[in-house]
Amino acid sequence: MAMAEAKPALATTVFSLGNFPFTSKKVETSNRGSPPKPVLIVTPTTSGQYPVILFLHGFFLRNGFYSQLLEHISSHGFIVVAPQVYIILPSGPEEIESAARVTDWLSNGLQPQLPENVQANLLKLALAGHSRGGQAAFALALGYANTSLKFSVLLGIDPVAGNEFAKLEPYILTNVPRSFNISIPVTVIGTGLGPKKELLKPFPSAPEGFNHVQYFNECKPPCAHFVTKDYGHLDMLNDKLSDFADLMRNLFCVNGEGPRDPMRKSVGGIVVAILKAYTLEGERGDLEAILGDPDLVPVKIEPLPELIEA
Repeated sequence: MAMAEAKPALATTVFSLGNFPFTSKKVETSNRGSPPKPVLIVTPTTSGQYPVILFLHGFFLRNGFYSQLLEHISSHGFIVVAPQVYIILPSGPEEIESAARVTDWLSNGLQPQLPENVQANLLKLALAGHSRGGQAAFALALGYANTSLKFSVLLGIDPVAGNEFAKLEPYILTNVPRSFNISIPVTVIGTGLGPKKELLKPFPSAPEGFNHVQYFNECKPPCAHFVTKDYGHLDMLNDKLSDFADLMRNLFCVNGEGPRDPMRKSVGGIVVAILKAYTLEGERGDLEAILGDPDLVPVKIEPLPELIEA
């Protein structure tokens, strides 16, 4: 009796640093041709043409707090542009309009800021955001501000629409499945501890009814959903933020008990796999490997990841 042929083991390298050396650069708003908001650019230095990701930070956070996550993504062959959208909290519409202005700046302003022989491919432009920045990214993709460029993929990292006492404006959640009028592929990465509260932390960072679950449910296919079960809303940020930000993170957020590096690698790797699948001529091998074996992810993904195809 012939034995069944063993299936080859699934594998991916997206959870390790990639093969592209990278550099980081801060660009302020002081000069002619400078961006409308300060930006952090993380870019490969090897000669070539690379897709671009616009990354929007979360509530009262600095773009530099995400540097390790953004470096992981860039090391796989992507240019990341992370504006400091605000220091003093703006209204929701003002935040979205600022993100749109930075998007428009990319057309003529980004290329002069890149290393020699590194080309930005704005035909493969992704939009991503975390927390309140995830909400802003969804609103921008929904057309709440006009941009001269088109996005090819949208990623929300633990997006939050406020809470029952203070909904973010514009309030885009409808509680109607597949209601978002977004035609590009969307991926939502949530956290298992974001909706949690404790005795001395009574307000969840990503409360139920306003978090990743609702955003994913309202996406049209193709859309994907991943949940990092044992990590919290800010656990993909750098280990060291600032004294004040570290204090706020520990006082108000339910955080994972383990080191944050596996969480950054997990979020960064999932982002890379999605970007490769939808911006690099359908390089789906890494995404298919993760969907086929979620244990490849450095942190526990639960429930099982979902990918709903068009």
